[in-house]
Amino acid sequence: MSTPDSSTTRRSVLALGAAAAATPWLGTNPASASAPPPPDTTPGELDELSIAGLHRRMSDGQLDAERITRYYLDRIRHVDPLLHAVIEVNPDALREARRLDALRGTRGPLHGVPVLLKDLVETADRMHTTAGSLALMGLRPTADATVAALLLEAGAVILGKTNLSEWAGGMSLVHHAGWSARGGQTRNPYKLDRSPNESSSGTGAAVAANLAVAGIGTETNGSILDPSSANCLVGFKPTVGLVGRGGVIPGVPSQDSVGPMARTVRDTAVMLGVLAGPDARDPATRAGRGHRHRDYTRFLDADGLRGARIGVPRTVYFGYDRHADEIAERAIADLSRAGATVIDPADIPTAERLEDLPSSMVVQAYEIKKALNGYLAAAPGRHPRSLPELIEFNREHAGRELRYVQQDGLELVEELDFGEREYREALATNHRLSRAEGIDSVLREHRLDALVMPTSGPPAKIDLIRGDAHGGGSSTPAALAGYPAVSVPAGFAFGLPVGLTFMGTAWSEPTLLRLAYAYEQATRARRPPTYRGPDVGF
Repeated sequence: MSTPDSSTTRRSVLALGAAAAATPWLGTNPASASAPPPPDTTPGELDELSIAGLHRRMSDGQLDAERITRYYLDRIRHVDPLLHAVIEVNPDALREARRLDALRGTRGPLHGVPVLLKDLVETADRMHTTAGSLALMGLRPTADATVAALLLEAGAVILGKTNLSEWAGGMSLVHHAGWSARGGQTRNPYKLDRSPNESSSGTGAAVAANLAVAGIGTETNGSILDPSSANCLVGFKPTVGLVGRGGVIPGVPSQDSVGPMARTVRDTAVMLGVLAGPDARDPATRAGRGHRHRDYTRFLDADGLRGARIGVPRTVYFGYDRHADEIAERAIADLSRAGATVIDPADIPTAERLEDLPSSMVVQAYEIKKALNGYLAAAPGRHPRSLPELIEFNREHAGRELRYVQQDGLELVEELDFGEREYREALATNHRLSRAEGIDSVLREHRLDALVMPTSGPPAKIDLIRGDAHGGGSSTPAALAGYPAVSVPAGFAFGLPVGLTFMGTAWSEPTLLRLAYAYEQATRARRPPTYRGPDVGF
């Protein structure tokens, strides 16, 4: 069989992984479908509060879980009509908050903390789990996803599900970040005609806009890191195997990660400690034994950059956007001032090959087809039972499913037919080039703790007709390797956020959190969103 054009290998199959107000159809947003009031983006009393800040107010008797939950549900009702970030609100959220208030004794690390889940994460309640697709409205999970169960066990209140790029961006070969037939187009709260970036877009926009304290995203290649950058958040993509994926609609299992998105590194560390753990439904978590920590906040150190050795891989990850470059250069200077030894350049030897890797196409196509067919066949409820049935459903409902986004990504995956031997060889190539000859090679050569580079450029304008522009990013090495990375707010270009990525070897979460926290404390780059409308120029 012929190898597909290499121009489709980076985010196309991955993906196989005008402002919305001017759009003639945005889809039905269940969170705001019943004649919502005019959007009110006035900052509220709990906006930007951390998990610790909420818990202090609860301990002082100023707040309880029910009052906190009411506050965030009200925020969703007033602000989300502007953003279309929340695809569905949990009808039982207040009841769960009251149950938590009635508890006596030991409370979990997320007691009373409202969180939102990307609409790939199954919950066995009255909410749907649809990947943004109308085809899965009949799916009824019989159990919570492992990460959802862990959040509930820790005392979190699940407020609802967030919008996403339909099928985690795998539906179309053209980039339409944050659009789904079920949820419409998510908008960036910093500038409403801008993309929220990649498939965890709803979680990014919602957490940035204080519609929840924190949220859950998933990443195959860039889908936690890039929306965190575009929405001025901290987003952590863990090592594959650290966090269980049971009950999460799959994409490319050798690359898929579930991770937290929050407004601070500390909140991200709290969330990661809750999420990390073994999962009987996810064999990859066996490799995480001995690498997990219950409390990642103990690694946070405001002076954690002092003595650190940090490399700057310039080839590929600089030069695609001058605004991202300018912000990254200031960040590199900040790292040096904070005591880090910066090795610049410290290029990943295989960087250029990783961006257009034929073996990546083989792995994505093989794994998506196998994983999605397996998921659809086993999931309970009335819905398409296979990829061909899903493709046919979309054709039958083309007026909504295919009005803006084509399904050439799904059709390409169905068309490609790679054997297991070809797949195994391709996966080994991906791992060799991204691990031993890639990230690990440069870390070892320069005795580095981590690499640092701009996460992506400022978010592009939403364009439902032609698709969003995507200038570049830094997520591919960690994606193919299954290694961890964290994006932290670094600055703004004309009011549009840009993040800085810290990337490391397998199981280096403690080191990355230490470095990211020290950088965050030294720079304090995060600012709340402004909800600006379209204007002339940049």
